[in-house]
Amino acid sequence: MASLIQVARETDAEEVFDLLQRAYAAVKEFDIRFTILQGTVEKVRAVIATETVLLLRREGRAVATVTIRMPWEQDDNAPVHLPFIHWFAVDPDFKRQGYGTEILTWAEQHLLADTLKAPAVYLATAIRHPWLSNIYQNRGYQPFFWRTNPLGEEMVFLRKSLSVSAAIPERT
Repeated sequence: MASLIQVARETDAEEVFDLLQRAYAAVKEFDIRFTILQGTVEKVRAVIATETVLLLRREGRAVATVTIRMPWEQDDNAPVHLPFIHWFAVDPDFKRQGYGTEILTWAEQHLLADTLKAPAVYLATAIRHPWLSNIYQNRGYQPFFWRTNPLGEEMVFLRKSLSVSAAIPERT
């Protein structure tokens, strides 16, 4: 059965919250403090109401999610005025099966580049996380800003260009 990517609705809040908690639980062993680990279903419901939360479903089950916070939804402390990948997670039962790549690529290319014509996107991750920064850099993201989150975790912000400049033909 093929995957289905859809925009989450308020009724999906508990399922999204559960997916995020299960996926981010793995960082507890590294003592990394991501704010979603202190989140609530109500916080997820509020994010669904104001941001674009995508769900990738396989046989009806949410197996991956990515949240896009648009520039007009960000506060004045945002390092740039571009779409921001807020939450990105894959259900631990479905890791290493390509679902994370599928939903992130769909968000970057279909939603942001093709539909919204966004020139770039950015995200943040903990500097101390042993592999996330490398994964994002392998996807074309480059570090450009550093800040500490409200829980005291040092974060690196990475940006990826989405626009592909077509070569301008020379006059003959």
